[in-house]
Amino acid sequence: MNEALGEMPETGKGERIGILISSTSNEFWGTMKTRYEEAAEELGIEVEVFEASAEDDTQGQLDALNTMIPMGFDAIILSPIDGTNLIPGIVAANEEGIPVINLGPGVDMDALADANGHLDGKITVNFEEQGSTVAKDMISRMPEGGKAAILSGLEGAGQSVGRTNGAAKVFEETEGVELAAAQACDWDTEKAYEAAKDILTANPDLKGIFACNDNMALAAVRALQEMENEDVMVYGVDYTSDAKAAIEEGTMMGSMTYSSTIYTKAAEEMAMLVIQGKTFDEPVYLPLTLVNQDNVSDFEGWR
Repeated sequence: MNEALGEMPETGKGERIGILISSTSNEFWGTMKTRYEEAAEELGIEVEVFEASAEDDTQGQLDALNTMIPMGFDAIILSPIDGTNLIPGIVAANEEGIPVINLGPGVDMDALADANGHLDGKITVNFEEQGSTVAKDMISRMPEGGKAAILSGLEGAGQSVGRTNGAAKVFEETEGVELAAAQACDWDTEKAYEAAKDILTANPDLKGIFACNDNMALAAVRALQEMENEDVMVYGVDYTSDAKAAIEEGTMMGSMTYSSTIYTKAAEEMAMLVIQGKTFDEPVYLPLTLVNQDNVSDFEGWR
């Protein structure tokens, strides 16, 4: 990541950075909040973390951003719930001269340009690569081929779209593999649970389920357990503590992950560099890792 950023910021200048996440109702974002705060202490800056009330509270997240703008932050790091919900707030931050860094889920750049707005930096992961990596691992465990399904997140959310498209492309282009269903579940565990049951009922020969986050993957696991089905591989994304336990127990096959410690620190370093005068014309990408039943023991203490 240091190489990707190009240089390290001057530390100890006490920059104040506002951070807007999705919602700590999801363990992943709760962990990110903690890592942001830890990295800020290490870097000698001040941060304040804001959030929406839920993962689909697009208006609440925009309201939080609008609250942040007059608070005197030197920069704002934000992760939108969908591609367009924060655009009015980003434009308002631009007008106030506050640098805006987009972490993770992407802002719709065409829509932002149409609104005469801009980003000052972007740090993210390749969401399509997450989906394609899972699909390839699943297929490697299906020597005779078979059916797979996808439980997507919120429609229009960049991470859901990318993960779904990445997996679907691999499934659809692999001879002998059929994508039996791709169901939007809005990051909602109950919707994922019901969708998994319906898909399994319609496809009793299903071989694997890829859920676009771990909460939905664990909902699929619950459906499988209630149906006494031990033959379906389940993958998720985020490598939460519950997903780790499920992989170790053998009820989940794997989960895509990356270091939240590195991710948050790099985002804060990018914001500091922008404040100190550096410009970023291209996104910075974080390396990805798949944790599965074969290597989970190697990831003890992963942060």
